[in-house]
Formats: sequence, structure tokens, C-alpha cells
Amino acid sequence: MPDPNDKWEDNVGGEAVVNGKRVSFYVDMECILCSVCSDAAPNNFRMSDDEDHDICFKQPENAEELDQCYEAMENCPVEAIGDDG
Repeated sequence: MPDPNDKWEDNVGGEAVVNGKRVSFYVDMECILCSVCSDAAPNNFRMSDDEDHDICFKQPENAEELDQCYEAMENCPVEAIGDDG
């Protein structure tokens, strides 16, 4: 279960509202850098500059990106992706 108290500091902050749904995705410190999230949602997740974890670098801006972020969250093998929206 993702923990907002353990999210990486280099995640983008803020919230987005897409199709009336408020979201705020992040990656926490359980990340194992498997790239599932960046493969599923490349417009929103990428490897950190330190190259030791993935981050959410942009909140979704449209329905397609929102679906991809949810796909990333659902398929994360260590449940490191959360949504504080």
C-alpha cells in the first residue's frame, strides 16, 4: 500500500482535475525501479535524476493520461504508486 509520508521528494506536487476527478499521483520509497509505471504512462512517470527510483513528473492532463496513470498504479508490483487526490 503506497504511503504518502514515504513519497520521494522529487515527485511533482499539486493536483489535477480530469473528467471531474481530482488526482495527485506519486511514487513512494518502495519503488524498485522496474519501469512498469514509465512504460504504462510515459507522459507522467520517469526515472529520477538519481536513477534509483521512478517518479511522477507530471500529473495527468487528459483522460488518456489518467487511464495510463491508473494502469501504472494497478500494475506496480510493489504498490509504490499512490493517489492523494
